Amino acid sequence: MRYNTIYINKESHKFSIAHYTIFSATERERLHGHNYSVSARLVAPLGSNGFSADYNLYKNLIKAVCDELDEYMVLAKNSPYQSIVEDNGDYVVSFDNEEFRFLTRDTLVLPITNVTVEELSYYLLDKLRDDLAKGGLTEVDICVSSGPGQQASACWRANAALV
Repeated sequence: MRYNTIYINKESHKFSIAHYTIFSATERERLHGHNYSVSARLVAPLGSNGFSADYNLYKNLIKAVCDELDEYMVLAKNSPYQSIVEDNGDYVVSFDNEEFRFLTRDTLVLPITNVTVEELSYYLLDKLRDDLAKGGLTEVDICVSSGPGQQASACWRANAALV
């Protein structure tokens, strides 16, 4: 069997979020934002029709997960250094004797440890994994970039765990 590697990197595969990265129990970045971009590397067997994968299917899946994140404040639910509680339409975040309030309608609390390109790449891959596996793919890398020269990727292989 022959396999091909397909690369998808579209202008529409982007999202903008506000966040802060936590470095320790007492140190974090200031609140700021990034314009993130997402790309994918897909490995699939070459079919008898000369195609390996339906580009449109994967482009639409990636765009959909980017759109779900776009223009939100993002908080890391699994951080050991902060607590997040909901109070009267706000998320109240406690970190190192500080308290922040974010409107729940403007904020996503994601099941990640920190808001980094590393964690976001795993989050997106996990959201896409079941749909990606249905298409006969054998390997997928999802790469998240927060700007030129700063990116991370997470990889899925058929019959293997996330790596």
